[in-house]
Amino acid sequence: MTGSETSPSFRLAYVPGVTPAKWVRIWNERLPDVPLHLVQVSAEEASGVLRDGGADAGLLRLPTDRTDLSAIPLYTETTVVVVPKDHLVAAADEVTPEDLADDIVLHPLDDTLDWEHPPGRPAIERPATTKDAVELVAAGVGLLVVPQSLARLHHRKDLTYRPVTGTPESRVALSWREDRTTDLVDDFIGIVRGRTVNSTRGRRPAAPAEAQRDRPGTGGARRQPAAGKPKPTSSGKGARRGSGAPKGIKRGKRGKPRR
Repeated sequence: MTGSETSPSFRLAYVPGVTPAKWVRIWNERLPDVPLHLVQVSAEEASGVLRDGGADAGLLRLPTDRTDLSAIPLYTETTVVVVPKDHLVAAADEVTPEDLADDIVLHPLDDTLDWEHPPGRPAIERPATTKDAVELVAAGVGLLVVPQSLARLHHRKDLTYRPVTGTPESRVALSWREDRTTDLVDDFIGIVRGRTVNSTRGRRPAAPAEAQRDRPGTGGARRQPAAGKPKPTSSGKGARRGSGAPKGIKRGKRGKPRR
């Protein structure tokens, strides 16, 4: 089987915490003949996977190196602090970085927030991953500030989280290589942007005007009134309102037929 005969498919990379289920469902409804394959990648390797052709498009976190990548920001996440349930922060509705000044705040190597100065006191060593940092929080070693979706992803019954104001926020974006904006990529862009299946911005053109005119029952040609019949008017001239009889001809009263 040659490359031109191979059935098309679409590979979508996504980073931890991002849930593409809604867009995948819409894709399967609109393009049932084009399988969509999900590729889970770390936040660090997401842009490299797109550059190397490991995926056609990806849901990643900004900021990232966009030298040869296009990106459409989709939404911004709330930043939260993960704490043990018996921590003082758990009693608050939200906190500020200043409220965490006396606590050890873990800063994992795969951190997705663009910090200038992370809050709190630094740990002796940086955890390798966010998952490792969550385990340390559960062990009482420190606290962790992450996007809310990552707090949900690594949820534990003995931990909770609260919003943190005045901190960097994680932006999730759809990204792809600029020189590989294929028809399928454009289809997925339309889905995440909320275009309808009949949107004029979609790549599938509408049926030609000739086909619309030739299609039976479409009313492509305006019907002409039959010869000898007057055109109806809204002014009531030439015909009584509510009656189809010409002017001057009275309708007979309804009654029993004559014997």
